[in-house]
Amino acid sequence: MTGRLTVVGLGPGDARFLTPEAREALEQAEALYGYGPYLDRVPPREGQERNSSGNRVEGTRAQDALAHAAAGAHVAMVSGGDPGVFAMAAAVCGEIEEGPEAWRALDLRILPGITAMLAVAARAGAPLGHDFCAMSLSDNLKPWDLIERRLDAAAAGGFVIAFYNPISKARPWQLGQAFARLQRHLAAETPVIFGRAVGRDDESIAVTTLDKAAETPADMATLIIVGSPETRVIARDGRAPLVYTPRMASPVNT
Repeated sequence: MTGRLTVVGLGPGDARFLTPEAREALEQAEALYGYGPYLDRVPPREGQERNSSGNRVEGTRAQDALAHAAAGAHVAMVSGGDPGVFAMAAAVCGEIEEGPEAWRALDLRILPGITAMLAVAARAGAPLGHDFCAMSLSDNLKPWDLIERRLDAAAAGGFVIAFYNPISKARPWQLGQAFARLQRHLAAETPVIFGRAVGRDDESIAVTTLDKAAETPADMATLIIVGSPETRVIARDGRAPLVYTPRMASPVNT
């Protein structure tokens, strides 16, 4: 019997963001693997094995799921948001590349999900309406000087920038330094969106400007979008402002 490993994107939070394809894969799986808080989002099913693990053991988690699937089981690996965006799909592919030949023979499926970046953008308006990029501010897997070079390049190139993993207790200083770095290239009034826990009961959206962004609270549940020179904010009486980036952009000065 050929095993199967399905990497499932759960979306940003509430079950209503889960795609029908992902829901079906979760229901059919004999065993689930995932980071504990993500696995907790999946309702328990009788007879289905659940394997929870911590936040910094992605490789081990992927190896365990692959070995289980290689033994003939139908296994699902859960991942928040979209599994291909700073998440478990890359970890699984990396282990397949380095692992035994049997893992290459598996039926591997990667099912997309709504990313935090897209969920926050939709709540705020259309800040990703023109060219954009996404970056993780965590230096756990890459050096900080590389992050700084990419910040410079993205801002100088006129991209809207989405920040994943913006700040944590172990990395309290980097977000402020990232904002300071961006101010070398972008105007003080550049719009910045803070979206926290979008898709959950404690969801919040805040719109501020680059010169005040460092004063806005953030944590690992926050996704931050920094506008480009083209990004605009539309004030609306009695309603949240609408942030968007026009599809027609003016040339960037070089």
